[in-house]
Amino acid sequence: MAAFDADFEFDTGLLVELTETGGVPGYEDRVREIVRRELAETTDTVRSDAMGNVIGTLTGTSDYSVTVATHMDEIGFMVRHVTDSGFLTIDSLGGWDPRVLRAQRVIVHTDDGDLAGVIGSSPPHTNGSDSDDPSIEDVYVDVGLDPETVEERVSVGDLITMDQTTRQVGEHVTGKAIDNRVSVCAMVAAARRLTDPDATIHFAATVQEEVGLRGARALGVDLDPDLAIALDTTVANDTPSHQANEHVTRLGEGTGIKLKDSGVITNPKVHRRLQAVAERAGIPYQMEILPSGKTDTAGFQTTHGAKPVGAISVPTRYLHTVTESVHHADLTATIDLLTAFLESETGEHDYRL
Repeated sequence: MAAFDADFEFDTGLLVELTETGGVPGYEDRVREIVRRELAETTDTVRSDAMGNVIGTLTGTSDYSVTVATHMDEIGFMVRHVTDSGFLTIDSLGGWDPRVLRAQRVIVHTDDGDLAGVIGSSPPHTNGSDSDDPSIEDVYVDVGLDPETVEERVSVGDLITMDQTTRQVGEHVTGKAIDNRVSVCAMVAAARRLTDPDATIHFAATVQEEVGLRGARALGVDLDPDLAIALDTTVANDTPSHQANEHVTRLGEGTGIKLKDSGVITNPKVHRRLQAVAERAGIPYQMEILPSGKTDTAGFQTTHGAKPVGAISVPTRYLHTVTESVHHADLTATIDLLTAFLESETGEHDYRL
């Protein structure tokens, strides 16, 4: 593991373990075991449901319950076909921009163990057939084995994740699956800090968010909380290729308090209380309006009954690539705000509109 600055105020070892572990939608098994291990040390009970959501419950002194939901799946692929030449064509699990996939290393997860592979790209020395506007159907994986061996080792339906390490780059942490393992790390950190809450807190790592918020929708029905807070990453387009009005958030300026995205309008009383808690505790924050994209927050507004919802977001550059980047101070602010909010949640706040 690459060394991180000692003044990073979160568990860098856990973040590296979470991000470098593979877990695509519907197949989050390896990540689920990490979450289960961590929540077993900090909550009263840990269980999982039929979809694979993991819930660690910290029992409070009242019947009022809060669910903190953060998805643990990452975007990836599934093998669609093995060609006669031994190459793999793929189907996407989640939203990829095919342009970022050329010449990337991947891991093919087979029943016979993991295989290293690369996504092919034609060299500039020849007039290759690579399109300037590729699609997922154009992508193929080369595992460097003869066709017969590939046929024996790889099956349709095998899973593929990106092969990338998580590193410190200046004041940033960068790697694959930052979306949304960084929020899983933040949730675990908050669970470690809470000891005797007034409200009962359900810390939930959800599945299949990247393919339609499926885990959160089921979880909202099963838990039926009085209040739901989602944790996720959000866009930080604070780069030279974007205008200021396109930034959404900026790295290093604090955690994001969500007002809306394309799937949810957060409860005004909830996001105002998040602001008040942040200001009272001196936690840096910025307001987030995400024009496109949905989070688990919406999963709790479409289940039975009306539920107040809010969301805290970690500003992230280069989302849905292998170099997703967050500022260490924004992650610390996210952990601080979630902890302070939960510590002050007595169940007596009226979120009805």
